Amino acid sequence: MASTAAGKQRIPKVAKVKNKAPAEVQITAEQLLREAKERELELLPPPPKQKITDKEELNDYKLRKRKAFEDNIRKNRTIISNWIKYAQWEESLTEIQRARSIYERALDVDHRNVTLWLKYAEMEMKNRQVNHARNIWDRAITILPRVNQFWYKYTYMEEMLGNVAGCRQAFERWMEWEPEEQAWHSYINFELRYKEVDKGRSIYERYILLTLPVKNWIKYARFEEKHGYIAHSRKVFERAVEFFGEEHVDENLFVAFAKFEETQKEYALDRIPKQQAQELFKNYTVFEKKFGDRRGIEDVIVSKRRFQYEEEVKANPHNYDAWFDYLRLVESDADPDTVREVYERAIANVPPIQEKRHWRRYIYLWINYALYEELEVTDVDRTRQVYQACLDLIPHKKFTFAKIWLLYSQFEIRQKNLQGARKVMGTAIGKCPKNKLLKGYIELELQLREFDRCRKLYEKYLEFTPENCTTWIKFAELETILGDVDRARAIFELAIGQPRLDMPEVLWKSYIDFEIEQEEFGNTRNLYKRLLQRTQHVKVWISYAKFELSLEGGERQRRCRQIFEEANKSLRSCEEKEERLMLLEAWKDFEAEFGSDGDGERVAKLLPEKVKKRRKLTAEDGSDAGWEEYYDYIFPEDAANQPNLKLLAMAKMWKKQQQTADDDDRDQNQDLREKGPSCCGIKGSI
Repeated sequence: MASTAAGKQRIPKVAKVKNKAPAEVQITAEQLLREAKERELELLPPPPKQKITDKEELNDYKLRKRKAFEDNIRKNRTIISNWIKYAQWEESLTEIQRARSIYERALDVDHRNVTLWLKYAEMEMKNRQVNHARNIWDRAITILPRVNQFWYKYTYMEEMLGNVAGCRQAFERWMEWEPEEQAWHSYINFELRYKEVDKGRSIYERYILLTLPVKNWIKYARFEEKHGYIAHSRKVFERAVEFFGEEHVDENLFVAFAKFEETQKEYALDRIPKQQAQELFKNYTVFEKKFGDRRGIEDVIVSKRRFQYEEEVKANPHNYDAWFDYLRLVESDADPDTVREVYERAIANVPPIQEKRHWRRYIYLWINYALYEELEVTDVDRTRQVYQACLDLIPHKKFTFAKIWLLYSQFEIRQKNLQGARKVMGTAIGKCPKNKLLKGYIELELQLREFDRCRKLYEKYLEFTPENCTTWIKFAELETILGDVDRARAIFELAIGQPRLDMPEVLWKSYIDFEIEQEEFGNTRNLYKRLLQRTQHVKVWISYAKFELSLEGGERQRRCRQIFEEANKSLRSCEEKEERLMLLEAWKDFEAEFGSDGDGERVAKLLPEKVKKRRKLTAEDGSDAGWEEYYDYIFPEDAANQPNLKLLAMAKMWKKQQQTADDDDRDQNQDLREKGPSCCGIKGSI
């Protein structure tokens, strides 16, 4: 028993916790982090940078670095990153032979490492060691033929070097391994880049026999269709249907075949009655929703919409909105020939009435047609033909469209045919001079910096519309920019001398601003005086006063005040009392800022009193329409003159009364003279 007990290992007893209450001092996570931070060892400073001054130090540095690299490699030869760093360091020292030796040693360690081969070949290509790089790629694809990256890099290098035969040979070696789909397409695209369509076709023939997916046959057929071999494309579809047979039939193949035949106009939908065609589209849509993909469903819907648009334009060929919708649909899903055909059918529907409002929608068919040919098809000659045909069709003697002329000239400029663009605009101005045409031509010449031509165009423009103030102003601004101030002033003088102007106030303001900009203040005063002889508008007086105030010198306040006084005298006879009030308020603001208290009080006394009055309204037929209230202004100066006016009125009334009394007395005396003899006879008899 004793030996058995001694042989057993004693297990220490677990101490019982006598006090389970929380400790008085609690240790928190923050306390642990703070103590760790306080006890952290000081960081050692980085070693100083070493400067190499002679060849011995350089050799010593190289020796130490090589020893370090070799030690790292010796510790673990399988870490390829150490080999790559070592080789890249030698490459940075232009020690290409040593770097090559290191890569070869690394390949002996792990010849299946893809990164190692890539770095090795990139080093040789970077240093223009073409033959070495070619040897490395050849070894890599021999050892690892299933790594596609090697093949892509190898063929790309050969093509960049212009070695087309070597690149083709590399692709052929690659195709012997029957790679994935992208590799075959890369080979085909390579042949197409060098216009080798027959070789691309032979690659497709080999490819479709090696793979089973239907999409490869469809791509082959589209390849033939894209390069214009319609019969070959149809034959590929037929071979595909025969190859897969009934057991492995695929809906995508038949849908693609049907779309191909549709683009070639090989359908008899026009011969089917409308009701049967709708039922056919309905059944076809249900079939595609069940078995087709998204693209197939979209094609069915597009075909259905196309049929509906055909019915609409047949019912009303002049429904241009339907043509626009139809063309948008066709442009998004058809080839250029089909789109051209629809455009030709649309523009053949010329409006029957030669009125511009009927042609506004129609002309956009031509614009969209020309833009499609230029931007989508990039057919320059056909675009020019479209523009020319459109211009030949428009009856320019009755109306024209400046947009067409401008778009045509801008197209010629994009083709760098400046002479043609000018010829187009010259023809437009000769046939039908319009404001928009002349403005567009001037903007074109301004962009080309042909200022002499701009002058001639402005002269032509002003001969056409001499009342257009904007043209005069733009012409003067051009001369100002060119530095010919006298010519600009002469243009302004000619402009304000015109008997009829559409916006004379804008012209005068531009002329005044021009003289202020040239700091010809005497000319500016004369202009204001000439303008005030034509109009007594309050804004002209205020602008004149502000101009005098803006000048430098001690006389500016006196002149400004004098102008306000003259304006006040001139506007007393004005019926528009609001304008007179506006003038007095501007005068008051001026005196508040620049004048004395006495001047301000004097102007304040001139301000009117606002009173409410009533006046009788009369309808158009002359009947009474009631009364309305309005506000009137009574100026103190007018009120002061009213007693004199009353006295004058009373004097006139008294004179009239006197004349009436004299007339009465004269009549009575005449009556008495007539009755005198008869009265005497009566008295004698008595």
